[in-house]
Amino acid sequence: MNILDEVKDAKTIGISGHVRPDGDCIGSVMGLYLYLKKVLPGTQIDIYLEKPADIFNCIRDIDKICSDFGTDMEYDAFVALDCNAERLGDAEPIFNKAHTRINIDHHISNTGCGSVNIIEPERSSTSELLYELMDKSRIDEDIAKALYIGIIHDTGVFQYSNTSPRTLEIASELIKFGFDFPKLISETFYEKTYLQSQIMGRAILESIRFMDGKCIVSVVSKKTMDFYQVGPKDLDGIVNQLMIVKGVECAIFMYETDSMEYKVSMRSGGKVDVAAIAVKFGGGGHVRAAGCTMNGTFHDNINNLSVHIEEQLKKG
Repeated sequence: MNILDEVKDAKTIGISGHVRPDGDCIGSVMGLYLYLKKVLPGTQIDIYLEKPADIFNCIRDIDKICSDFGTDMEYDAFVALDCNAERLGDAEPIFNKAHTRINIDHHISNTGCGSVNIIEPERSSTSELLYELMDKSRIDEDIAKALYIGIIHDTGVFQYSNTSPRTLEIASELIKFGFDFPKLISETFYEKTYLQSQIMGRAILESIRFMDGKCIVSVVSKKTMDFYQVGPKDLDGIVNQLMIVKGVECAIFMYETDSMEYKVSMRSGGKVDVAAIAVKFGGGGHVRAAGCTMNGTFHDNINNLSVHIEEQLKKG
């Protein structure tokens, strides 16, 4: 399938991704935007997304993202990337009003919310899937850079088990466009500000191991975030750092978003299907990387998660 076949007759196209966009969400949204702007020069194309972290300013036209979702616009086609409609946030009503609704995703928990659904869980990322849906002769350096960023973020720079031989083949095709990919990896995936490093250090210092050391959890309160003057985007990477502790099979990181409300990120070494657990609490993701939002105290949330984690660990 070619994505162009689904939108070539549209005069207006909207694009969006999930709330609290991560690297794959941003990379796929911007990759598709740049591609459609190139192949459909006379078409109005708009992006609706929460403001990305500054580390993604290296992507061309990222300033074209609209973070004000108030619109009465009815699009000929609207593409929801890297999520289902429920995770579009304020963009969901705009998606639902579109004449053609296209859902492109790689999350196994997504059953499809569009009139056209392209859901391929075997893909490492939505950015990888998009590459396969594009006319390769029309991809340029800017499009390649955006897709490459999406792939490295959802594969942990090719460390996660969702990395396939095809993922590496696609990555090799993308870096042929000549962008500085080592710099891109360093600046968008590894590099941290001093404050980001401080709060990561505190989260690791205050982490707790349980279930005979097979699980580890850490939480950052809203009060702590205010003290360090950081936001949710500054907490990226903490759960991955918890996961590399020797002997840990499941890592959990939470941060407080409101009173008695927490954003939860989980990682697994393979013995725990964290996507299946996240789905039980209204979230989703991959077998080894998933998340959700939970209500209650920190301890209540950990107790609720622990029941399902322990059950899976016992099954081996």
